[in-house]
Amino acid sequence: MGVTCVSQMPVAEGKSVQQTVELLTRKLEMLGAEKQGTFCVDCETYHTAASTLGSQGQAGKLMYVMHNSEYPLSCFALFENGPWLIADTNFDVLMVKLKGFFQSAKASKIETQGTHYQYCDFLVKVGTVTTGPSARGISVEVEYGPCVVASDCWSLLLKFLQSFLGNHTPGAPAVFGNRHDAIYGPADTMVQYMELFRCQWLGFVSDWQLPS
Repeated sequence: MGVTCVSQMPVAEGKSVQQTVELLTRKLEMLGAEKQGTFCVDCETYHTAASTLGSQGQAGKLMYVMHNSEYPLSCFALFENGPWLIADTNFDVLMVKLKGFFQSAKASKIETQGTHYQYCDFLVKVGTVTTGPSARGISVEVEYGPCVVASDCWSLLLKFLQSFLGNHTPGAPAVFGNRHDAIYGPADTMVQYMELFRCQWLGFVSDWQLPS
């Protein structure tokens, strides 16, 4: 894989989520991008079980267990501020066994799925972010394949994003700063999705509280 930027696209004024997705994909097709199939990224949030918090009343850490159709044999487990690990798909079975330590948070399953496009050296995925039956937003993932160091290709990624996102072009992802001269990897993409999903999920369950 190359270097990837994941961002959230606001819904166009007077349009629905689905209509905005169609506008974006139409722009891509007008640029000459070709459909390459579909994709899905999902996430379930876990919090530290009350029995493990002790008597200090401290807030538990959140852990995000994620899957990406790009890596069908892998499962990603990420804490909000690190660390993270990449395991095989049996990690989901392990989480069931660890229910005394980590419990699935209320209404926490969130995912994005949509169409995968290719345009020259760029791979573009435009997805609809959903929680249950509700459409929550739009995700845009752009990967530049020939490069594996974020600092070497951000300006090129930015110009391509501007070509079809216009005024909604995102800034450089925070993970780019952390990995300035390092080799970019799949976990860096999942960190970006984690941040996007976290914002969507917290907005959806704003009345939910961590155990104290």
